[in-house]
Amino acid sequence: MHYQPITATQTGSFVADQNKVLRNTYMMLALTMIPTVIGAFIGTSINFSFMAEHPIMSTLLMFGAMMGMLFAVTALRNSAWGIVALLGFTFVAGLLLGPILQVALHFKNGAQLVGMAAGGTGIIFGSLATIATVTKKDFSFMGKFLFIGLILLLVASLANVFLHIPALSLTISAMAVLIFSAYILYDVSQIVRGGETNYLMATLALYMDIYNLFINLLSLLMAFTGERD
Repeated sequence: MHYQPITATQTGSFVADQNKVLRNTYMMLALTMIPTVIGAFIGTSINFSFMAEHPIMSTLLMFGAMMGMLFAVTALRNSAWGIVALLGFTFVAGLLLGPILQVALHFKNGAQLVGMAAGGTGIIFGSLATIATVTKKDFSFMGKFLFIGLILLLVASLANVFLHIPALSLTISAMAVLIFSAYILYDVSQIVRGGETNYLMATLALYMDIYNLFINLLSLLMAFTGERD
């Protein structure tokens, strides 16, 4: 077997390909915010009282719907329909922000809380994505730890559907902020270093990081700085 050295041309081609994936990912990520905002706006006017009456069934239905749409995006990732599926998914995700936004907007400083959560999410994403892009450090070692953390987070969240412990809710939100912040580093690093070459899947991963980061930041802000009427 002969050793084939990596040429400067091959290296340049790899870098160009990954820059293209990163650029397309960021463009698509920006586009997904449009259906998300539209869905969230509609969601604030929907009556979600059935979710409060049947929390367990509602949680399972929401989880099932999200998983189904995630599967659709994954299955269609190599076709133009993948874009449609992704935008549809982000619209539904926006709708499902309705309950937490309704709660937030009942605070005297509700609009400010939502703005702070959105701004904080943007700052965290921008800072961590820049670190991963500029340093080009390999954060793949975080993958196993983050996956285990995510499983524990899901288990704790499902348990709290039954337990309704406020302190546990705050702990879950704080853990989620840390885990999804770390996932931003991991996911951007995957794109930069060639671990992810499909921009739709890269967009989906980063969208979920941002989405969950926003929800949990908003939950913490409501708990600590919310001003009730």
